[in-house]
Amino acid sequence: MSTNDNKQHFKVCFCWSLGFKLRGGEIPEDIKQVFEFYSVNGIMSIDNLINFLEKEQKEVNVTKVAQIIFNSLKHHHNIVHKRGLNLDAFFKYLIGDYNFAHQSKVHQNMDAPLAHYFIYTGHNSYLTGNQLSSDCSTEPIKKALKKGVRVIELDLWSNITKDDIDVRHGGTLTTPVKLSKCLKAIKEVAFSDSEYPVILTFEDHLHPYPHLQKKVAQMVKKTFGSMLFIPKSEMDEFPSPNFLKNKILISTKPPPKSSPESDKERDEDQDEEFEEVLKYRDLIAIHATKHKGGMENFGRHASFDKVGRLSMNEQALEKALAVTEHGHQLIRFTQRHILRVYPKGARINSSNYDPLIAWMRGAQMVAFNMQGYCKYLWMMQGFFRANGGCGYVKKPEFLLSADGACHEVFNSMALPVKTILKVGIAGVPADTKKMCKTRIVDDQWLPIWNEEFEFPIRVPELALLRIDVKDYDPSGEDEFAGQTCLPVSELRTGIRCVPLYKHRGDVYRSVKLLMRFEFMSP
Repeated sequence: MSTNDNKQHFKVCFCWSLGFKLRGGEIPEDIKQVFEFYSVNGIMSIDNLINFLEKEQKEVNVTKVAQIIFNSLKHHHNIVHKRGLNLDAFFKYLIGDYNFAHQSKVHQNMDAPLAHYFIYTGHNSYLTGNQLSSDCSTEPIKKALKKGVRVIELDLWSNITKDDIDVRHGGTLTTPVKLSKCLKAIKEVAFSDSEYPVILTFEDHLHPYPHLQKKVAQMVKKTFGSMLFIPKSEMDEFPSPNFLKNKILISTKPPPKSSPESDKERDEDQDEEFEEVLKYRDLIAIHATKHKGGMENFGRHASFDKVGRLSMNEQALEKALAVTEHGHQLIRFTQRHILRVYPKGARINSSNYDPLIAWMRGAQMVAFNMQGYCKYLWMMQGFFRANGGCGYVKKPEFLLSADGACHEVFNSMALPVKTILKVGIAGVPADTKKMCKTRIVDDQWLPIWNEEFEFPIRVPELALLRIDVKDYDPSGEDEFAGQTCLPVSELRTGIRCVPLYKHRGDVYRSVKLLMRFEFMSP
């Protein structure tokens, strides 16, 4: 990994793709040659496999890894010989889950404050489609959590009779869903995919109705019980993801500590109501506010003794970044506090913006609409495949250093597939390049490209390897055939299996790519 003036070269060769069920005799020649080199008389013993893992795959703990591979294949009696693996077994290992191109376990330091991590964040998490007229439901909330999203946004409104709380997108035709249903759905699946904390951001429109805020507090306590993280007081520093494992945090703008009626006479009911509002306030783990005024206010926010969360939309961020020094102020702010950036209101079709603009300035919560699909959502999904897909990715050190300097760098890389494969690296500007394009390969069951691409990368921590697979159509626009985005810093050296994903981010079960990755020092 390198920062500033140092850069790392990344070389990748697209070798093969696997489509559906492999037919006899279709193992690529390159794989056969590798197998022949590391085997004896058509059998790869465990010692031969260890040799391959050391020299080609650059694995550590190779004896343990080799034994795991053997154990995973031993029930395939027709391809596993008593003395070792035959060619079919070796190929099965290469295209199997254990040989994925990126790391599959949490491996980063999870003991730093929350502000030191990028956090997988949803926007209007309850919507099933567009921002104006789609249904509100618990299903998109559950789906997001199962995919590793750790920040769920709920907009709280009173119902028509002012006796219950709805979740809906205010000022639109979206149909509401009950808050109680949303909370139960969250509890059901919050930690099914990741044990790291879930943060609920409430867009609270209940201030005119203290009795409903009281009801929210009761619902939250009753639903989550001991899962709820309730700080004893406002915090000087956020706890770590490890400390907050299997905990749910509430983040919203707190009601005022003093009653608006404090200088007036109040009856007993008003006093009791105000006390309940204070109980609602006590549940809030991360105090939130929206950014107002010019960027000079960031200095004031950053100097607060107590940590909190600040929200701004993508347009406000772009405006701030028009002045170079403001970018540095943002980075300094996010070293202690949390910055949430959300889509502009004009994105009524639930589209998204380039997340790297916010990540490069340290924004932890880059809130995304998860309802549709686009290049930027694919990048978001790919970025959070890092660190075992747990929803928390440690920020690079240059975003945490005292000077808060962001040297803008980033590069692209390429790989090929099926009929046409475009590949590029998305990252900081110096590392971002146009997609590379392979030659067209005639329609085949097992297309082979054997093309190599090499790219220098300066900030691998923010770089994404992006692959688009297209079905070539000479008479019109090429058809989508698959896509993937992978965090460059997590790629494993050697011949690796790369899964492909559908438009909406679901993985293709029977289509994979085989690629060779190599990292080189400059």
